[in-house]
Amino acid sequence: MIGFILTGHGHFSTGLKSALDMIAGPQEAFEIVTFTEEEAGAYGDTLRAAVKAMREKNDGVLIFCDLMGGTPFNQSMMITAEQDNVQVVAGTNLPMLIDIVMARMPESTIADLVAEAVEVGKEGVCHMELGADAADDDEDE
Repeated sequence: MIGFILTGHGHFSTGLKSALDMIAGPQEAFEIVTFTEEEAGAYGDTLRAAVKAMREKNDGVLIFCDLMGGTPFNQSMMITAEQDNVQVVAGTNLPMLIDIVMARMPESTIADLVAEAVEVGKEGVCHMELGADAADDDEDE
């Protein structure tokens, strides 16, 4: 199985994990690592230890980050150079996580999960609009 670690700035990971648990239930091999001002000094070591522990129990680790270029992403990328079968996806959103926890199977490869996460993450971003005409049409019926 591929383990998942969710990280990001402030309460990003705790909030997203809370929403995921509410929708999809608690997940096996899914951990969060927060990055707050209070934890900034130890963050790299904390993330590294979490990835190492997750990697020891699983076939690989997929780290989900809030955005490319930030400290969580940069630290995650450094870890990929130190440990095998660890990948990083940036730009994490709730539709992506819901889909990926449902798609993950014991035989899933990390490459397949990365591709799925990126595709669904893109599809999860959209713009919807109800125009004034739509409200008028409802009143005419």
